[in-house]
Amino acid sequence: MKSQEETLEDWCRALLQAFELEDVEVDVNEVLALAGVAAHSVVRPAAPLTTFIAGFAAGMATGSGQAPDTVSMQAALGTARALAMDYAEVDTAAATQHSPSGSESAVSGPAADPAAVPPATSRNTGA
Repeated sequence: MKSQEETLEDWCRALLQAFELEDVEVDVNEVLALAGVAAHSVVRPAAPLTTFIAGFAAGMATGSGQAPDTVSMQAALGTARALAMDYAEVDTAAATQHSPSGSESAVSGPAADPAAVPPATSRNTGA
């Protein structure tokens, strides 16, 4: 029986082959780490959304000639990770600020205070 790591590596290779991207190197652990940051800093469903958008951004950067694959992927992963971590900090600060006792309120985040979330265009890493 294959380990989880072996299964993920096989799955990654199968996906890359299906999309004719065999020459692209994917750091599975880095992608999973980003998913973990997004899941814990935003909400769990943010994990696949974040990794998809980061991958799409990397692909757009590479496809437009802005940077090679490796640079585009690292920039996109780094931007997404930093944004997710910033989101958690801003969300926590907003919750504390809106709570009369100074503790976290039950309602926080963009639904409670849309201005608390920095716009995604505030960072530009080239990806």
